[in-house]
Amino acid sequence: MRYLPRLTVAVLVAVPVMVSAQQPATVTPHITHPQIKQSHHERLSQEWGLRSDEWTRYRELMEGPLGIYSPNLDPLTALGIEARSDDERQRYAELQVQAEARRVEKLLAYQRAYDEAWQRLYPDVLRVTLPEAVTGGMSLIRTQRLAVFVRDDCEACDRRVQRLQASGAVFDLYMVGSHDDDAHIREWARRAGIDPARVHNGSITLNHDAGRWLSLGLAGDLPAVVRQVNGQWQRQ
Repeated sequence: MRYLPRLTVAVLVAVPVMVSAQQPATVTPHITHPQIKQSHHERLSQEWGLRSDEWTRYRELMEGPLGIYSPNLDPLTALGIEARSDDERQRYAELQVQAEARRVEKLLAYQRAYDEAWQRLYPDVLRVTLPEAVTGGMSLIRTQRLAVFVRDDCEACDRRVQRLQASGAVFDLYMVGSHDDDAHIREWARRAGIDPARVHNGSITLNHDAGRWLSLGLAGDLPAVVRQVNGQWQRQ
């Protein structure tokens, strides 16, 4: 039997060591958690039109009393409320007006697409507006319209709605106690004499109340016709 020289074994063992020494492993840069967090905050601040220091101030404000009293304030409102000068207050007010204009324009564009789709797919069915999860509460788009709150088995409600319809008023009707049952509200609209053409063209909308009436905190029984005046909902 023939044996390999001991020198050959030594060379074979040494080769990997030499290669490893000549080609050090490449170390992949590691992004730390603070770096990711900073990048996220920079993106958010840019979306609101704010500088990094303004975003930092907003976060600090929301960790204090302002965040406890109003935990869901957006950055522009929070900074505007706690503005340290008239110039700051004016800056945040202008930024917020611009942001609201962009938001409402998007909502209107989607509303137009929704209306077109409904008319195309269900032209003979009265439309019931779903709870406004996108805007929260009562739609900002419809604040210049009347809001009419009614309930079933209420003759006074039927009469009030019929008078409003006859006068040509444009309004959004909210049924209290509908339990999100579209068939229920459609049947009520039929019995109350709501003109389907007015519903189709959007001058009257049918909506589930979904707690809105209680959230307004207005006194008195139903029916209730309300309008927003200077940011406050008032009975008419």
